[in-house]
Amino acid sequence: MLVLDPAEDAILDANPAAERLLGHARAALRGMRASALHPGQLPALVVFTEAALAKGRAWTHALTPRHADGTALHLDCAASLLDLDGRRTLLLCLADPEERHRRLVDAEADRHMRAGIAEWQRVERIFRDIERENQLILRAAGEGIYGVNAEGVTTFINPAAERMLGWSAADLVGKDMHATVHHTRPDGHPYPHRDCPIYAAFRDGAVHHVEDEVFWRRDGSCFPVEYTSTPIRDRGRLLGAVIVFRDISQRREAEERLRHALAEVESLRERLERENAYLKEEIRLESRHLGIIGRSPATERLRQQIDLVAATDATVLVTGESGTGKELIARAIHEASRRRERPLIRVNCAAVPRELFESEFFGHARGAFTGALRDRVGRFELADGGTLFLDEVGEIPLDLQGKLLRVLQERQFERVGEERTRAVDVRVIAATNRDLRAEVRRGRFREDLYFRLNVFPILAAPLRERPDDIPLIAQHVLRGVSRKLAIPDLRLTEGDVRRLTAYAWPGNVRELENVIERAAILAVRGRLRLDLPETDAPSPPAASRPAPREAPLTEAERRARDRADIERALALCGGRVFGPGGAAALLGVKPTTLASRIKALGLRRRSGSPAPCPDA
Repeated sequence: MLVLDPAEDAILDANPAAERLLGHARAALRGMRASALHPGQLPALVVFTEAALAKGRAWTHALTPRHADGTALHLDCAASLLDLDGRRTLLLCLADPEERHRRLVDAEADRHMRAGIAEWQRVERIFRDIERENQLILRAAGEGIYGVNAEGVTTFINPAAERMLGWSAADLVGKDMHATVHHTRPDGHPYPHRDCPIYAAFRDGAVHHVEDEVFWRRDGSCFPVEYTSTPIRDRGRLLGAVIVFRDISQRREAEERLRHALAEVESLRERLERENAYLKEEIRLESRHLGIIGRSPATERLRQQIDLVAATDATVLVTGESGTGKELIARAIHEASRRRERPLIRVNCAAVPRELFESEFFGHARGAFTGALRDRVGRFELADGGTLFLDEVGEIPLDLQGKLLRVLQERQFERVGEERTRAVDVRVIAATNRDLRAEVRRGRFREDLYFRLNVFPILAAPLRERPDDIPLIAQHVLRGVSRKLAIPDLRLTEGDVRRLTAYAWPGNVRELENVIERAAILAVRGRLRLDLPETDAPSPPAASRPAPREAPLTEAERRARDRADIERALALCGGRVFGPGGAAALLGVKPTTLASRIKALGLRRRSGSPAPCPDA
């Protein structure tokens, strides 16, 4: 005990226990400052003494007074207010907590000693129960468990470990466990003690978990194990380790089966990808001119142009009348190009309002204008890596053509309301039914934009300039209409072909499609009813017109007419009689009937002639 004067920071007195505890003589303590006994702890000392003065008592273990030899003492400090002749002082009691604990233990032991043999027997039973419970736990555990001391000698082993290793506990307890079951690596090389993670646990004090080693059985075989080696400590001293292990043979087998299965799946995936790529290429090669029907010189020249330009990224300008299939040409170029895996984005320039031109082509940022509630991606950005098809490009207003020109030249643009410049990789195909040269001369189309678009011009010839293609296109359209309307057995007769070929087709293929679909709807028992306008061809002069013939044809004249009709049908169908593209279908008679007439007339079928209505 010490008597302190907090106001003077002085130790007024000390008892003999304080002398022993602090290592100072009583006289030395009486002349010492309280703060000197607690160097570097003045704030904590002030707080403690103020609390004791204010409340009448206080307690702390935060103060560590110094022993005379400089050692910090970890003590419990209790202060009580002490009034000495009107002077406010404190009685400070210092106690060593470890010494107090030892006294309590000794007192408890003394109590047990006094309680006699019965109490000791009760404690012994408690320990026996604990030991029995521990043994039951070790026996019930499915994992192998054993312990080693600091020398690596086995101290215990549970039944699961005995079963897995083939050794009994009597064979292993007291033996070097590593030399018995862990002596060799999986590859057959020796496994030194110093490298063993099990022994490392009671050397470095860390827990070691291992998944790729083996234990060896008594019969010399090994099995893969997963184990954890946990160090055992007693008052800071490492005494050994407890090892928990499990046989992972089944898991390894399952993992191996899974690896084989995954390898097989990967092999099948790669094979399917190769086959898919091959089939895609085959389909692409077969359908690269899909929709471009015909055998005329103009159509063959168009196919050649498509094949030439598709291999490049050159800008293409497709010109031609309405309905000549300009979009089909653009799609054929895209499908035959290296960009076919990316989209073909179509923009109908005639349908884009002037005020929305920039937003449509380049996109806009949120809030760029009234109604711009979110960011919008423009058509150029959508077509990045692919193809942008500008249909009706001649309809773009003159004052907006410069914005399009800049993107075509620099391949860069900014969204409306955004300063960030975006780069795109786009192949441009433009189409128009206008004469852009004439538009340039009239000042309605920018010349520089025209030259930028007209890198590779392609002309889509009108249908009237390729009459040889009309029967093929008509037959192709008829098959599509038959599927669409679910009307089977529709056919074109020779008369139908003559009428279709004679018509001028101002609306080109689009008009032909409409005429065929209308004829299919009106068809009776598979016979089309073509509704064509009267041709505008001038009537022949009166002198050249044959006089009306009132008398019926003679038998010889009728046979000559039938012979000519059949010969012409055979020539058009390449000598074919039967099938959808045969002469019988063209003449509108049964194939057997036509075959009988051919035989009766003594006609010979000619081969090698072009057929107007083949299957493809």
